[in-house]
Amino acid sequence: MYTDPFRICPDLERAVSYPYNPLHNEVEQEGTPVPGRRPIKVISSILLSGIFVLALVMVFLCVQRSQEPLTDVMERNHHHSLPSSTPVGVSRGVLEGVSEKTFRLYSNKGGVTYPWTQPMLSWQRTAYHFQPEKNWMNDPNAPMYYNGWYHLFYQYNPESAVWGNITWGHAISKDLINWENLPFAMVPDEWYDINGVWTGSATLLPDGSIVVLYTGFTKDKVQVQNLAYPADPSDPRLIHWVKYPGNPILVPPPHIRDLDFRDPTTAWFGPDGHWRVAIGSKINDTGISLVYHTTNFTTYELLDGLLHAVPETGMWECVDFYPVSTTEKKGLNTSDNWPGVKHVLKASLDNTKIDYYALGTYYVENDTWIPDNEMADVGFGLRYDYGKYYASKTFYDQNKQRRVLWGWIGESDSEDDDIKKGWASVQSIPRVVLFDQKTRSNLLQWPVEEVENLRSNLKEFNKVVVGPGTVVPLDVGTATQLDISAEFEIDGKALKGATRDDIVGYNCVVGGGAAGRGTLGPFGILVLAEDSLAEQTPVYFYISKDSGGEYRTFFCADQSRSSLAPHVGKFVSGSLVPVLEGEKLTMRILVDHSIVESFGQGGRTVITSRIYPTKAIYESARVFLFNNATEANVTASLKIWQMNSAAFINSPPPLVSIFIISFFYILQLGQFPFLF
Repeated sequence: MYTDPFRICPDLERAVSYPYNPLHNEVEQEGTPVPGRRPIKVISSILLSGIFVLALVMVFLCVQRSQEPLTDVMERNHHHSLPSSTPVGVSRGVLEGVSEKTFRLYSNKGGVTYPWTQPMLSWQRTAYHFQPEKNWMNDPNAPMYYNGWYHLFYQYNPESAVWGNITWGHAISKDLINWENLPFAMVPDEWYDINGVWTGSATLLPDGSIVVLYTGFTKDKVQVQNLAYPADPSDPRLIHWVKYPGNPILVPPPHIRDLDFRDPTTAWFGPDGHWRVAIGSKINDTGISLVYHTTNFTTYELLDGLLHAVPETGMWECVDFYPVSTTEKKGLNTSDNWPGVKHVLKASLDNTKIDYYALGTYYVENDTWIPDNEMADVGFGLRYDYGKYYASKTFYDQNKQRRVLWGWIGESDSEDDDIKKGWASVQSIPRVVLFDQKTRSNLLQWPVEEVENLRSNLKEFNKVVVGPGTVVPLDVGTATQLDISAEFEIDGKALKGATRDDIVGYNCVVGGGAAGRGTLGPFGILVLAEDSLAEQTPVYFYISKDSGGEYRTFFCADQSRSSLAPHVGKFVSGSLVPVLEGEKLTMRILVDHSIVESFGQGGRTVITSRIYPTKAIYESARVFLFNNATEANVTASLKIWQMNSAAFINSPPPLVSIFIISFFYILQLGQFPFLF
């Protein structure tokens, strides 16, 4: 029986008394005095009126402050969070010992900017992807399901729309789609995390308690691992958190640099009664994952060997390690391990800002993992996502017996643009992860079923024939919040008659994008396009042949014409997607303003596009079918739903609560002497 070692620890929590995104409300009311009240009510009314006036004045001052020009406020915060010694062109994140969080080498080339209007910037905000009300966000942290609530913690800057001052934001949900924002879970206020409460993971123990391990950046700028736990486990909202008084629990071992030791995984339990935790690192340019054993989460033993190492992959961040069933369509607890289970090892590569994963076998007797395919090892093979997607994290949802994946969708514009709009980054739609039992070589990712509750106004298009070189408009009404399900059939005669010479060697990146033309593609859907097609984001298939004459299918997304703004990222992304005999080509696309998440062949290949249209916004956004093949007809059938907005609840700060309570009590008395 596991005993919680923290029951006797003192409560070290320094509770934050305000939510991270305060609301500023100004309320005006009118009233008429009622004569003949008893003196006690008059006195009470006057006193409470005074409180009301004071609250009103304070709220007014808050509102006045909140009405400063957005660019002035954000510019001030931007400079506040930049050290004066930061060299021009060098990321503050890299200088602070963490990965490049902006990663925008394409932005502002030659100092070129775009004259964004406030409506353009406002349109970019998503409607059903999770994001804070304002400011910077990056890695998802410690997701979990606990006593009826899903919890998401995340890296957050309370002061600015750029990286810095990293704190743990916290939100809860009943369905992974509609969220309530809570006060900060943890702030950088101890010597061992004063320079940042960085990425971490949660482990649910057999006795029902929770431990969270996270990386702290010390006052001396060393990456260390720390322990935290709920102050009140009976609170299902887990509002208050305690930092263990013996932190840090782990420091970099002698052979690891101070800046190369971060991001502990969820712990898993072994048959020897020990818990295991993996931590990302590197030795020279070899990415590695260290393994520690513990029985109480306060003392640890570093194993002599490594979970895994891959040369030439650089620093491994946000390592994730979990089992998947090869026989059942359900998720597994992180500690599950038996015949019929494979283990996924995933690392976020600091060098490339790409999340790679591989399937393999975990040997618990010596805590090592071997990939099934050495040619497709971590860093060289499969990716969760071929677009803008990083620092991902899974958790086991015991509520629905599924493994759920979160990922950070960063920005592809400039920091100046983020400062203007007042926020940066969103989280992906949570995805269910399963082993692909048909191909047996990859994972499947699919949006959680709860997102379908936002669907409305279905429009269906059956057997639409799209000839070579044509574009077909689809009348779906407003086209900035959509869920699109489509299947395509290509003309069999053209497929059989395709020659190898004109299409061999194709891939998404060098194939000319959606404008390139081949015998069998590209064909697919244009989303966030305007009528002239000056702006468009194609999501498409392209069928090629390899050197042996075998068909190869690619699933791609082309951002090269997604925006007229010159300084935003415009990538062509994608990869091969397995298509088995007898399968139709299928795709699902979630459109949410400036985010497009595309799932090919049931989620075998996934692409997230971060785009910034200037014209294809609001009522001007359209959807089209297109076929740029030179010879083949394509027949498409689609279901397209409008998507409602998710609910994002912000808890009011104490000041506003006082204001509201005072007002309604005075209203009940019927006295408003201060108005006369």
